[in-house]
Amino acid sequence: MRLRSLLFVPGDRQDRFAKAEASGADAIILDLEDSVSAQAKARAREAVAAYLAKDAPVRRLVRINPVDSACWQDDLACAVHADAIVLPKAQGAATVEMLAAYMAPHLRILPIATETPQAIFELGSYGRVADRLCGLSWGAEDLPAAVGAVSSRNPDGSFTAPYEMVRSLTLFGAHAAGVAAIETVYPAIDDLAGLKRYATRGAYDGFTGMLALHPAQVPVINAAFTPSQAEVDAARRIVDAFAAAPEAGVLRIDGKMVDAPHLAQARKILMRARENEC
Repeated sequence: MRLRSLLFVPGDRQDRFAKAEASGADAIILDLEDSVSAQAKARAREAVAAYLAKDAPVRRLVRINPVDSACWQDDLACAVHADAIVLPKAQGAATVEMLAAYMAPHLRILPIATETPQAIFELGSYGRVADRLCGLSWGAEDLPAAVGAVSSRNPDGSFTAPYEMVRSLTLFGAHAAGVAAIETVYPAIDDLAGLKRYATRGAYDGFTGMLALHPAQVPVINAAFTPSQAEVDAARRIVDAFAAAPEAGVLRIDGKMVDAPHLAQARKILMRARENEC
């Protein structure tokens, strides 16, 4: 499942569903949690169920309410035709296992894995439920509220040290489980230059996709998480060189010494490029 960009759309705003579809996002997330008021949740479930009953040209995920809420099972019932479920306030593999017991086997889960203090200590547990996951993501809003922090961000928009650590742990937790590492949202919707820097850094660090808040963010995110032609060409030279010299442990390519880790990275770049052609 290619997941460079995942665009949130409030579940009670069915007037926005078509625009989200047409945004170019690899997936849209129909939100039944934070963006929908308590009074509107029943109406949102009806709208989401009706929309999912029809075919669409984009993958559709549904963010349900947390599993300690009163309405998550109602949310899940309206999402039977979704491609995956976004699980907020996940508390590690145990939460995934509990939710999966109520779901059809084909449905996958995307946990938002860092929204409570306890969740941070479970980021290494997702490997045991990797077969039920389509990725792992994180959030930078609920956690500071839970611990009484003023913000997760510095005045310049960068993350403070605790939340930079949480971001890194999510990245490694996802790769340890062998699933997509999904970067969190960039909240400054009008700052596309800042978004480009942020998304580019995410791809540089090893994230494979990113959550989006507005359709205007999608093209920037897609570009950041799509290997450039120069990257693809360089990766192809590395793979071809090792294929031509299978006994070699180290080769000199483009004036640089290249060994097994570079070969593994080159193969990942080519794999991502193939996925983006689909």
